Amino acid sequence: EVQLVESGGGLVQAGGSLRLSCAVSGITFDDCAMGWFRQAPGKEREGVACISKSEDNTYYPASVKGRFTISSDNAKNTVYLQMNDLKPEDTAVYYCVAYAGAGLGFLRCLAGSPDFGSWGQGTQVTVSS
Repeated sequence: EVQLVESGGGLVQAGGSLRLSCAVSGITFDDCAMGWFRQAPGKEREGVACISKSEDNTYYPASVKGRFTISSDNAKNTVYLQMNDLKPEDTAVYYCVAYAGAGLGFLRCLAGSPDFGSWGQGTQVTVSS
């Protein structure tokens, strides 16, 4: 079974940086798509990054483009989200999501599909002004 464990969240001042980690097991890591989503109280769930492992495609919405970077370490089966120049509006619980199949999985990540991905428990990021 697929298991994902997020870590690296915490409290940071505006303008600071954090790197989130997602340890992945139970999936073919070199033929999957991975994503990061976030949800804040009173707001809709928002995708902040997607990556297709085999095609090396990435996606970032305008709200984080240029500040966030998704990457992976195949030897460790771990996905990262590097977050720079953090803003108070970035405060949310961040979730790692895995999809089997790099091509279709990437499309499902873009759509924010909750039905085909495997979700972690999330890690809290709080940005103070």
